[in-house]
Order: sequence, then C-alpha cells, then structure tokens
Amino acid sequence: MPSIIIAGGGIVGLATAYRLGQRRPGTSVIVLEKETQVGRHQTGHNSGVLHCGLYYKPGSIKARMAVEGIRQMVEFCELHRIPHEICGKLVVAVDGAETERLRDLHERGRRNGLQGLRWLGREEMIEIEPNVGGVAGLRVPQEGIVDYAQVCAALVREITAAGNRVVTSAQIQGLETSPAGWLVKTAAGDFSASFVINCAGLHCDRVSALTGQKREVRIVPFRGEYYQIRPERRHLVRHLIYPVPDPRFPFLGVHFTRLIHGGIEAGPNAVLALAREGYRKTDINFRDIADIATYSGFWRFLARYPGMCFNELRRSFSRRLFCESLQRLVPAIREDDLVSGGAGVRAQALDPSGAPLQDFYFVARPNALHVLNAPSPGATASLAIADEIVAQLP
Repeated sequence: MPSIIIAGGGIVGLATAYRLGQRRPGTSVIVLEKETQVGRHQTGHNSGVLHCGLYYKPGSIKARMAVEGIRQMVEFCELHRIPHEICGKLVVAVDGAETERLRDLHERGRRNGLQGLRWLGREEMIEIEPNVGGVAGLRVPQEGIVDYAQVCAALVREITAAGNRVVTSAQIQGLETSPAGWLVKTAAGDFSASFVINCAGLHCDRVSALTGQKREVRIVPFRGEYYQIRPERRHLVRHLIYPVPDPRFPFLGVHFTRLIHGGIEAGPNAVLALAREGYRKTDINFRDIADIATYSGFWRFLARYPGMCFNELRRSFSRRLFCESLQRLVPAIREDDLVSGGAGVRAQALDPSGAPLQDFYFVARPNALHVLNAPSPGATASLAIADEIVAQLP
C-alpha cells in the first residue's frame, strides 16, 4: 500500500490529508503534528478572514488558488455547518495617490475573476460604513469571515473517517532514507513512508533541510499584533475595512476585521519576531535569532526596507501611532477605544536577495514535496493548495 507522511498539522497539512483520502483511496496517510493539538500556529492565530483574491498578481498561483479556494472553503463550511459569513469588505483610498492605486486594484480584481466589485464615491462609502474616512472606496462583496479552528476539527474528523491518522505531540527529529522511502523519527516514535509532504509552516525550511535539501530560501518570522475595539465602540465598524496597499512594501497594513463570533479586531502590524513562535515581545529563541542573523537575505531585506521596518517597530511600542494608522480608515477611532488583543506570526520566506516571496512556493524532489511559502491567503486557499499538491504527486 502506498504511504504518505505529512509534516505539519496546520490547515494546509490537514487539507492535504483530506484531499488524499478523497483522491487516492487506498493510500495510507499520516499527519505528524508537533503540538498537542492541530492548527496551533499560523492557522490558530490569524483573524479568520476568507480572502477572495483581490490583491494578488493576475496569473499568480495565489490569485488562482484564492479564487478557487474561497469557493471550496465556503462549500466545506456549508457541508459541515461551520460558522462563516460572506460579509464583504471595503478598501479605502485616503488621497489622490491611493485613489489611482485603488483603480489599479479594481482592475486586478476584475482580471482575477472577482464578481460584483463596485467603485464607491465618498457618499456611497458612508452608506455602507457611516464612520469611514477616505475619498474613494472599492466594495468587495465576496470577502468573508470564518472559524478556522472548526474547519481544522472537521478536517480531522474526515481524515480519520477515511482510515487515516493525525498524530499529535510528534515533533520530527530526523528524516532518513530507507528501503521504503523514508524513516521519520519523531517524539511519538518512528514512522515509515514512501513519500513525505512538508507542510510545516514556520518550520518548513528546517524540515526540508532534514531531507537533505539546501535551504535556498529561509523562513523569517514576522509578528502581527492586534488590538480589539471596546464593545461600546464596535458600532464604528460594520464590515471589513482595509487600506490600499503600498506597492513599495511587502505587507498590507493595519485594517479592521469583524470576527465570526463577535467583536472587531484592528491590525496587524508586522515586526520581526525573535522566535518563530514568538507571539509576545518577550518571546526569545536563540536558535531562531541565530538563524535570522546568519542569513544574508535578512540583512538585504533590512537594506531594502529600512524605513518600513523602523516604523513598524515604533508602532509596535506605541498605541498612539497604531491608533493614528487606524484613523486613516476610521477617523473617529480613539486611543482609548483600543484594548490589547492577540498576535500571530507570519512564516515569511525570504530569498537570498532579501526579497520576500510573494507567491506560494512548492519544491518537488524525489519522494518529497515541500511547501516553502504559504502565508495569507494560505488558510482560505488550503483546499485548493491541497488539490495542487495531490496533482503534483507521482
């Protein structure tokens, strides 16, 4: 019987195991997750947005998979009665320069196949979001929100119902070639497989190195910090409100997100984390720091974006500056409206030139396939990513 081990029990790894159970019945599939539960890192710390593919370069893997992925994810949620809502979002331009970029974004979304995009003037924006700032907006009706933790739980149920396994507390400690293909040594014991699929997220480059691959790209962790809006001020935001991204920088910028179980989240910023699982400023991992400091691509990244890095760091330590960024979208927001929220860590792959990889990145090798860059919209697109992975298998 063919056997496949999937490294990583985040939503991409689980979706891949689920699709393998559907597409390749008779194949033995084992998901190995180092934590005591699945979906504990990028999947469990994101804001729960269903991204429909507005921002991504037409023709890119991200654009294709976001559009297909949200369709598949909504179908999965409907089938399993998982809380979700297609609430739409408003992308806001605050001046003339942003208005021109927003027109380009409108065209990009149209080329990516988004339906119902609507250009809004100031008065039309206020009809949708009475407290919004800006001079022009783009209404994106297909955007939504979801409970990704429940998606993961449903995926685990489907995986086990198909006769496959999800093993937790199984951190991978070594990978050796064997007559069968691979011997995977973990904290939960040894496992054999003919093929390994690496969906290890924050640690995907390290897992690839265990298979003998040179780390041509490296994961550099960026923490995204959030505030919550006080309950009595949540009326200021009705939907999702996003800025027009600045093409000079690799990150989107702070925005407002409705949460599926109530509440409004504001953020995230993007600051270098001193640990790959560094959800607090005080989280430090010296191995992770050494990994960053010894990578030439990181120093070239700093040289590319010195101003952005400095400003993100300042905003991380200043509620006032964070609030000022939010006021560009909703001027009525006050500093005392913000209470500390959670944080996530983005597994951003950098190449040796210091450029962040903008698209999903897969590397196929004999008896292995590595997913080396799958940040946002990776959760939305997880089922479509899984289809891509299964299609690439021998």
